[in-house]
Amino acid sequence: MNKRKKRFLWMIAFICVIGIGASLLIPKATHPSKDTRVILEHTYKTYIAPICFEKSNATNFLEEGTLQRGQDLDYKPHSFCTEEAFKAEHDSLFENLLKEIGWIEKKWDNW
Repeated sequence: MNKRKKRFLWMIAFICVIGIGASLLIPKATHPSKDTRVILEHTYKTYIAPICFEKSNATNFLEEGTLQRGQDLDYKPHSFCTEEAFKAEHDSLFENLLKEIGWIEKKWDNW
């Protein structure tokens, strides 16, 4: 291997290490996906996070849907619990990327 090729490979390796290191330090918010499951409360025109349903005091006019559908209907979060449940997680850029491609679970994945 000649000297020029070796230098090029070292430069590529150095750039990769710097890029990975930077991605561990740069903050990025992870938001719930649009297909996250919610309960649509049609009487109050709100949506409820599944983990908040028991204490929501909902009516019987309910439907299971997605966060996207609730937002399309212009529904608001039913309670403070739902607002907190859908708050973004603050991760590093690298961790956010792993969550987006599905290698790490988001907190909303098992709803």
